Amino acid sequence: MIENMAPSGGAMQLIGSLLEQRTGQQIAANRAWRIETALKPVLRERGLPSLDALVGQLLGARSGALADQVVDVLLNQETSFFRDVAVLEQVAAAATAIQAEIGNRRLRLWSAGCSTGQEPLSLAMLFAEKAAAFPMPPEIVATDVSAAALGRARAGRYSQFEIQRGLPVRRMVEWFECDGGEWVAKQDLVRRVQFRQQNLTADAPPPGKFDIILCRNVMLYFSLPLRRQVFDRLATAIQPGGLLILGAGETVIGLTEHFTPSEAFRGFYRTAEVQSAPLAAAN
Repeated sequence: MIENMAPSGGAMQLIGSLLEQRTGQQIAANRAWRIETALKPVLRERGLPSLDALVGQLLGARSGALADQVVDVLLNQETSFFRDVAVLEQVAAAATAIQAEIGNRRLRLWSAGCSTGQEPLSLAMLFAEKAAAFPMPPEIVATDVSAAALGRARAGRYSQFEIQRGLPVRRMVEWFECDGGEWVAKQDLVRRVQFRQQNLTADAPPPGKFDIILCRNVMLYFSLPLRRQVFDRLATAIQPGGLLILGAGETVIGLTEHFTPSEAFRGFYRTAEVQSAPLAAAN
């Protein structure tokens, strides 16, 4: 039975510190309630009466699996298919323009912090619909710190609620199959994305250089010094003249000299080292 008494401040602090240490993400003081809400299923599963009891086990010698579980449920995995669809349409336009400039080289994109995979799968659908613009299907690498989220992404299995969030019926029928109460992405779609576990704040970027990097609504949860470090890391992974896409509430201004606002694609950022004429936005 879960106790209703408030957890100690020390318990909340230790759990918050564990999350930040493992992922770089912080939980604001005014959202501390989210810790209790997110961890209730873990308490029930493990038969623990309170967060203080959970912390007691976390401090034990054999708490590795429990710590992984705690961090995983605390991560903000909010996402949906075609989230901010106008942004993704502009990504497709930018990809078309870049592909026209680079010729027959295969275009490469990185979806950083991809959660359960809806963003990269949305991009894969868009590029499949615009196949005539690409000599080869663009390479899409999608990463996340959460092994559980990536497991779901690789399986391509979504609930009715998840499939209805942003996915038009036409695309749902074309790319997914109903399996009981869930919808499963067809293998032809899943194979268009390479899913890899990666910690933006600690691990090296995926190998090679990318023409477009999407890192949307990830920086919001990092401290300012950590954001600067992540921007430095992203800059090492992007092609000269490449584009970085952040969330609507995020910016590079005052945090990095590696990126500057794109003249061609409003709201996007290009590598600051390149001073050539801007790409013409594709129609």
